[in-house]
Amino acid sequence: MSVLKAEGLTKKFGKVQALKGVNLEVNEGEVFGFIGPNGAGKSTTIRILLGILQATSGKATIFGRDVWKEAVEIHKRIAYVPGDVNLWSNLTGGEVIDFFTEMRGAKLDLDRKEELIERFQLDPTKKCATYSKGNRQKVALVSAFAADADLYILDEPTSGLDPLMERVFQECVLEAKREGKSVLLSSHILSEVEKLCDTVGIIRQGEIIESGSLNDLRHLTRTTIVLETKNELSFDHLSGIHDVHKEGSTYQFQVDTEKLDEVMQYVSQAGVTKIESAPPTLEDLFMRHYEGEAGGEK
Repeated sequence: MSVLKAEGLTKKFGKVQALKGVNLEVNEGEVFGFIGPNGAGKSTTIRILLGILQATSGKATIFGRDVWKEAVEIHKRIAYVPGDVNLWSNLTGGEVIDFFTEMRGAKLDLDRKEELIERFQLDPTKKCATYSKGNRQKVALVSAFAADADLYILDEPTSGLDPLMERVFQECVLEAKREGKSVLLSSHILSEVEKLCDTVGIIRQGEIIESGSLNDLRHLTRTTIVLETKNELSFDHLSGIHDVHKEGSTYQFQVDTEKLDEVMQYVSQAGVTKIESAPPTLEDLFMRHYEGEAGGEK
């Protein structure tokens, strides 16, 4: 069942069109990875979904409610973590967590709160003015995961966290998923998305250029093969092979997935003594779309 649905979202800022017909759908119990470089339109989309910005055109609903007209009701059932958290400097981390919970009109689960504070290694007695960027992120993450939300909207949530805390974050996302919660995870950390997400949408210059499950998308990428053979190989007559490197009797190359069977039949005739294959990754797919661009959009 669809929890979040966006259809044909556009957003213009004067003459600049930030979104060009964005379509998204997050189902119940699903972790949706929303990826793209800075400036691609991820945060603009999320601000529209949160009811902070009004779309120029298109429609978006969460729990079947209009995100702009019924934002107050929607926010009672969602938890949001931005990539750059600003907190009240004169309050302690613990006071901010309590305040966020009261704003949502929810009852705070004290045991869950204390568990998360311990897992994220946060000192809740310190004033927010003394916190590093990573500790400010921890306050937002504890507040979000301590809430009994049905949908978590996470916009670059691990910004400023060390690798150990990133792992704790990933555990919290998977726990939410096991409880049947839904997650929209915006990130440029492709390994994180690949570990956590069921479905992925790639946004580029305000448009969704690929969307689907990781398995659905993998056929669009290439598999890396490293092999050693007794006899010489020539790939000139084969299609679907790229970036061939030879060193002695060792060959390394990439092969289009749909040509993999044909290539394997050919190389097996050369007396293979060793073979390694690496399945295509989300990064392969992502970089394929941004290949040739100097770092994507600014």
